[in-house]
Amino acid sequence: MRTVGVEEELLLVDPETGEPKALSAAVLARATRDPEEPDVFEKELHNQMLEFATHPQSAMDELGEEIVRIRGEAARHAGEIGCTVAALATSPLPVRPSVGMNRRYQWMAEQYGIATREQLVCGCHVHVSVESDEEGVAVIDRIRPWLPVLAAISANSPFWQGNESGYASYRSRVWQRWPSAGPTELFGSAERYHQRVADMVATGTILDEAMVYFDARLSARYPTVEIRVADVCLHADTAVLLATLVRGLVETAAREWKAGEEPVDHSVSLLRLASWRAARSGLTGDLLHPATMRSAPAETVVGALLDHVAEALADSGDLERARAACAALLRDGNGARIQREVWERTGNLREVVAACVRHTQG
Repeated sequence: MRTVGVEEELLLVDPETGEPKALSAAVLARATRDPEEPDVFEKELHNQMLEFATHPQSAMDELGEEIVRIRGEAARHAGEIGCTVAALATSPLPVRPSVGMNRRYQWMAEQYGIATREQLVCGCHVHVSVESDEEGVAVIDRIRPWLPVLAAISANSPFWQGNESGYASYRSRVWQRWPSAGPTELFGSAERYHQRVADMVATGTILDEAMVYFDARLSARYPTVEIRVADVCLHADTAVLLATLVRGLVETAAREWKAGEEPVDHSVSLLRLASWRAARSGLTGDLLHPATMRSAPAETVVGALLDHVAEALADSGDLERARAACAALLRDGNGARIQREVWERTGNLREVVAACVRHTQG
């Protein structure tokens, strides 16, 4: 069975005011003294963010337990210096992000200007093991139309700088400012994929291979395909559902490739429209159906995703749980809907942050 790992970026916030706090260095200093797992947490682009990565897992129960445990550890370390963590993909409250001082981040700030300074967004990246680069690129080519559905499921960023953005996932719109971000054309082979990456680096517009921010890419560090479209999920259970669906997509795509089935050749232009629609609507409006690229209710499109990966999920023992989790998410709402409901009830963005802090560790 393919292993799955999750990387989550969390927002550091003041527990009283809800405002982001530039304390990642202090939190990391505390975390590195933990004798159990000193290397779980990493610094991110902005000092108001904290990143962690799970171990590769085969069982989704174990993946969920690890996410919950590490979120708890992050909250404990943050609490020791007077802040806490929230699984928020953007800050609801106004913030002036501060860029980390290492050489890489300073290069980005100089190269990309305001796009770097404003890029205080928290995502969730899912890694799924593949047997080879050739299989990985075949997977990337075949999962392209389904990635906007994952973005809609995870949407958790309706507010930006103290304002209602009008989007369920405004994080994804901010992320698109990077020159290498977004959907890709069909590659056809690992050789073409690697040549495209080399050509991009050779332009000097990006620093290195790690700055190729495709929606799905071969990991530069692990033998995995890395899917990068999701907001950090408010609830750990949603992150597990996301990982479950991603593994199902990867396995389904690999089987299609081995059976000689060609990938659907939707244009990048259409895929960009599907991504925009997912960011705007989340799960509360229409999405573009991956098969037809025509508008359809979110419930219909999520159902199509489940049908597409049903055989792979059944083989891994995850199908019924994934169906139940999707039904609950459509009924109860994802992070974007929950944030908006708190805002509508209280009219106070600090209350939104406080509620999200509770949900993060709940």
